[in-house]
Amino acid sequence: MFEKKTAVIIGGTSGIGLEVARRVVEGGGSVVLGGRNAGRLDAAVSELGDAATGATVDVTDKESIQAFFDPIERLDHLFAPGSSYGRGRLLDISDELAESPFRSKFWGQYYAVKNAVPKLSDIGSIVLMGGAYSVRPPLDGAAYAACNGALESLGRALAVELSPIRVNVVAPGLVDSDLWTKLPTDVKEQNFATYSAAALMHRAGTVSEIAQSVVYLMTNTYTTGSVLYPDGGFALR
Repeated sequence: MFEKKTAVIIGGTSGIGLEVARRVVEGGGSVVLGGRNAGRLDAAVSELGDAATGATVDVTDKESIQAFFDPIERLDHLFAPGSSYGRGRLLDISDELAESPFRSKFWGQYYAVKNAVPKLSDIGSIVLMGGAYSVRPPLDGAAYAACNGALESLGRALAVELSPIRVNVVAPGLVDSDLWTKLPTDVKEQNFATYSAAALMHRAGTVSEIAQSVVYLMTNTYTTGSVLYPDGGFALR
């Protein structure tokens, strides 16, 4: 599936990004991982073996993104789910926190694409990471919901502009990933209970399920300009 192909994955040191990297390597490909934490980056590269290399990158810094891509000669797939942001109600949240989804998630992916395209195979793919809150906004995240909606529009526009390179967006719902280990148990339980009550499948998604969706968008050569919602039916209710 990925024989002689190279995938660049920014945010590939844990969670969905790392699981996608595993699948690329298992499919015969190679990966270039980007991440903020050098220790986690080294651990991921070590796990994946000779088919993986990596470098640190800060997706909120255009110069850091450019420096990350400079040594890469060629790639076939780009996936950049790595970002860090917060959310809150309009009148409660600070301006800095409100802007964080766009600064990290939107502009981080925008500049990753800009630096990748000159080196990207013309039969390659770009998968942007959005989120199901684009179509079912939370009560405490207007800017975050808007960011996800903007990424969907960006994906469609880039699919037109960059054709025949394929550009798609994966927009997952709540995912049971290792990111939740950084938060108190009661916060996780509350979020999962609320989401489970709202989604048709009555549960959060798994890292494996989202990674499977990303691999589909990478490898299906007739899919472009699409938004895929692996969200357990959350957006339908």
